[in-house]
This record gives sequence, structure tokens and C-alpha cells, in this order.
Amino acid sequence: FFLQPHAANPDPLWSRGLGDVYKRQELDLATHKDTLIVGENGAGKSTFLDALSYALYMKPFRKVNNPQLVNSVNKKHLKVEVEFRVGSNGFKVCRGHAPRTFEVYQNGELLNQDAHTKDYQKILEQNILKMNYKSFTQIVVLGSRNFIPFMQLSTTDRRTVIEDLLDIQIFSVMAALLKDKIALNKNELQDIDYQLNLLDDKVKVQEDYISKVQENKDAQLLEIKEKIDETSKQIDEHKLSLDDFVSEADSLYEQCEPLESVSNRVQQFLTLEGQIEKKLTKLRKQLKFYQDNHICDTCGQEIPDDYREEKAQESNTAINETTSGLTKLEEEIQSNSERIETLKDIQNEAKAKEKQAENERTSITILEDILQGLNNEIAEKSFEASDQEEAYARLEHLQEDIEEYKTKRVDLRRKQAVFDTARTLLMDTGIKSRIIKQYVPVMNKLINKYLAAMEFFVDFNLDEDFKETIRSRHRDEFVYASFSEGEKMRIDLALLFTWRAIAKLKNSASTNILIMDEIFDSSLDTQGTDEFLKIIKELTSDTNIIIISHKTDQLLDKFSNVVRFEKYKNFSRIVE
Repeated sequence: FFLQPHAANPDPLWSRGLGDVYKRQELDLATHKDTLIVGENGAGKSTFLDALSYALYMKPFRKVNNPQLVNSVNKKHLKVEVEFRVGSNGFKVCRGHAPRTFEVYQNGELLNQDAHTKDYQKILEQNILKMNYKSFTQIVVLGSRNFIPFMQLSTTDRRTVIEDLLDIQIFSVMAALLKDKIALNKNELQDIDYQLNLLDDKVKVQEDYISKVQENKDAQLLEIKEKIDETSKQIDEHKLSLDDFVSEADSLYEQCEPLESVSNRVQQFLTLEGQIEKKLTKLRKQLKFYQDNHICDTCGQEIPDDYREEKAQESNTAINETTSGLTKLEEEIQSNSERIETLKDIQNEAKAKEKQAENERTSITILEDILQGLNNEIAEKSFEASDQEEAYARLEHLQEDIEEYKTKRVDLRRKQAVFDTARTLLMDTGIKSRIIKQYVPVMNKLINKYLAAMEFFVDFNLDEDFKETIRSRHRDEFVYASFSEGEKMRIDLALLFTWRAIAKLKNSASTNILIMDEIFDSSLDTQGTDEFLKIIKELTSDTNIIIISHKTDQLLDKFSNVVRFEKYKNFSRIVE
């Protein structure tokens, strides 16, 4: 791959006339089965990891922001290109900053860029690389800095890595889609129940209408009019209540309008309080210095007593003034915090009024439906036989509608049962758990195999929730944190090799590259290093191993290829 060099705080004298220093650097990771990358501290050995991670995942390997990757000479023209193959297809990923670029080529042709950047990145990770950033840092790269080993990940992140490794993320995607379908089905059921309730009311009204056809016309009309009057009165009463609730809610919302500004003010006061406390700490440290020291720790000269007393007095005065200001600020914070609570109470009361208003609207809607039915009844001019037949036909039509909605409800409830079953299967305790359960014994067997190869004889077991149990000596139980740093590193390496083996077995994230950043420089002793190199030799048949180290003397003769980085005029470059 290719990257523009990065200059950290360059000397202004070298900002001109750099010549060929400021040019892209190239590093081929496929020409040798084992490569050692060496260089002095700060020479930029690990820089290519940031470049590789940035190109593939839009984030550096180390904990720095993307803008900090740009060289500090001209503040622009950061560009990284990575070329690799997946099966018979060749890919090239180009990513840059200032100006921002992101391009993916397949067999020399640019892939469609119409998608949003996030979607384009998703295509790269899921369809081409077939591994996310967490899996990348657990399978491809193992670093001694800014790297969280698998055993230090949370249970959720451990599961994410394993799901990506076993290529079962599809079940999580299916669960997300199913959630939407369940919500839609629920809404449709609620709508049907609402329609059925309305139809039941209409049927009741229609049946009442038919039963009263035989009664005296005038008496029936009078009764209907009385119902209309009663219903209209109820509607008017509910409308008055609705207006009252709306008015009260609006008034309360107006009263709590200052809530956001008061909350922001409290946040500003809290920030200022922290700044004042820092200032007090600095002043007290300064006072203590002049009280306790007679010699300047910078120049070594004696500090005159009158000067010390003067400075101590100044510090005391500043401390008193600052303390007084801090006390007033704390009073302001307390006062405003109390006001926030009062405003929140008003806001909650406003929401309650708003809910009452919504209840009134619902009641009005129902009553208006009833009133419409009554008006339809009174609109009938006579109760002759033809009218009665029409009434029966209308009732039959309503009953047919009810049967149709009931049929739809049965279908939706069947779907709901299927969705509930599918949701159970797609939960973490469902299909994914069964798949993981099948692989856990294989994982544990491989982990213990690699631990034994590094002469770390323990019985290491992960359960289905990826919690570890480690037995050693006389079968005593330990956890990961119980061991020394060197022993932890052996566990991390064993897990790394295991994930790679599982990925290859599952063919979900198979890769022929393994990069280790200063593994030999941290916790592995000489014996651990030798045993680890033996395992590397076993892997080189189908894997390109890249080791980053500054232990040059110990490792130069153990690798077939050595790449040296150096810092030249504040730029990292590869020595030819």
C-alpha cells in the first residue's frame, strides 16, 4: 500500500526545500512470508498500521483523530491506497483527507459511489473485507498500545467479534428487520380492533333502529331527538373541557420555557466552577512554594524573604478573592438547580394536561360518530316496508364488513405468532446461541493447543457467554486478570491464533496477513519469544507475518525480510 508521510511538529527550518522527502511511501506486504519492521522510537514503524486501518475503516489503529493524521507542514494531501485480492478479484481502496476522498476499485473499475459514505463503507466491510473494525483488531492486527485484547472487551463486544467471526451477523440484521415487521403488524391489529369497535357500535345502532321501526313514528323520532340533544350536550361539555386543558397546557408550557436556558446556564456555571477550582489549586500550590522554599528550583538562587512574603501575601489575597467568588457561584448553581426542578415539575404538569386534552378529543370523536348515526336515523322520513328492507340490507353489509375484519385479524394474529417464534429464534439465546455452542468446544481446544505450544500449561475455557474459566496448578480457578503481563500476552496470542483458525475454518474472515506491533517489546520474555517464533514458522506456509519491533539485535537474523523506518527531516520514510 501507499501513504503520504506524516510529520509531527516539524522544525520550521525544514519546511522549505524538502525535495524528495515529501513523497509517498510504498510497502509491499506480499513478497515475503515473514517481515520484520524496525526503527528507532518515533521513526514511524507503527504509522503504516494507522494508514492501513484508516484506508479500510476510516479510523486509525491508534487513538488519534483523523485530522491528526494529516502532516503538519501543509495541513493537507493525506492519501492512502491499499491494494489486495479476494479470491480472483483485485481491489484497491483509496482514502484521503484534506481533500476528503473515498474510492473502491474492483479489477480496475470504480464501484458505484451513489451511496452515502456510511453505506459505501458498509459495502466495503460486509461485501468485500467481510470483517468489521473490531474483528480486524482481533484477527489481523495485534498491538501492544491502544489495543484492547479480546479478554478485556465487554461481553457485548466479545459477542460482536465472535458473531462477525462466525458470519452470523445476518441473524442480527434479520432481528432488526423482524422488529419493524412486528411493529407494523401490531399497528395493523390495533387499527382492525378500532374498526371492529366502530362497526360494533354501528351494528348496535342499526339493530336498535330496526327494532324501533315497529314503534310509533312520533315517539321514536322524539326519542332520537332526545338522544341527539344529550349527545350534543356531551360533545359541548367535552369541547369546553378540551379548551380548558389546552389553555392550561399552553400556559404551563410558557411558564417552563426558560428550562433550557436555565439548564445551559447551570452547565456554564459548572464549567466555570471547575476552572475556578483549578485556579485555586494553582494558587495554593504557588502559596505553598513560597512558604516552603528559600531557593529557586529553576535558577538555584536564594529567594529573599521579603519577596517570598510579598508573593505569599499576593497568593493569599488571590485565594480569598477566588474562594469568595466560588462561594457565590455555588450559590448561583444551587439557586438555578432548584429553579430547574421547579420548571421540570411545571413541564410534567403541562404534559399531564396535554394528555387530558387528548382524552377529551377521543371522547369527542366517539360522540360525533354516535351523533352522526343518530342524525342518519332521524333523516329517515318514514318507516315503510321499503325503508325496513333498506335497514336490513345496511345491517347485513355491516355484518359482512365485521366478518372481513375478523378474518384479517385472524391472519394478523397468526403472523404475530410466527413473528414471536422468529423473534425467539433470533434472540442471542436462540439460533446464534446454538451455533456458538457448537464452536465453543473447538475454540477452547484451539486456545489450549496454542497455550501449550507456548509452554503455558493451563486449562482455559470460554463459556457460551464468552466468560473465561482458567485452571492452573492443582486445578485452582483463575481469571484473566490474575496472571502476569507475560502470561496475559500468551493468552492474547493464543486467542488471536484461534480466531484466525476459526475464521479460516468458517471462511468468514479468512486472511493471509498477520501484523504484530511491538509484541516482542512488551511482555514476552526470551523463552516466550522463542516459543512464539516457532508458532510463526508454522503459520508462514499460508500467512504473511509482519512483526514491528525495536529489538533489532535479537530478531534481525530470524526473518527473511527486514524493513527499516527512519525519521528524516521530521518525516518518516522507508530506508531502501
